Amino acid sequence: MISRYVKIAALAVPLLAAPPLLAKEAPAKPLATPEAPATTPNAPAAKDPTPGQTAARTRQKTCGAEWRALTDAQKTAQGPKWPQYWSKCNKRLKGGDKA
Repeated sequence: MISRYVKIAALAVPLLAAPPLLAKEAPAKPLATPEAPATTPNAPAAKDPTPGQTAARTRQKTCGAEWRALTDAQKTAQGPKWPQYWSKCNKRLKGGDKA
């Protein structure tokens, strides 16, 4: 079994070491040619976020800053994990927690 691998390796080494015979040399590109980025004509333009998306992003950043400011003891009192805290904080900031 080992002798088979040795024979294969002995035959493969010259093939790997030799330069490819049929490969063409790639033309050298100029180094400093400023080109416009390639865009496809049918590519959709980047859309601005909707007011709802902007508000949600702001709420998430606010809740994240509050979460990072809490100590470990406060975090366990608020909820053990970020998703639970985010849910409560998001409802609070939206105004859904009026009770």
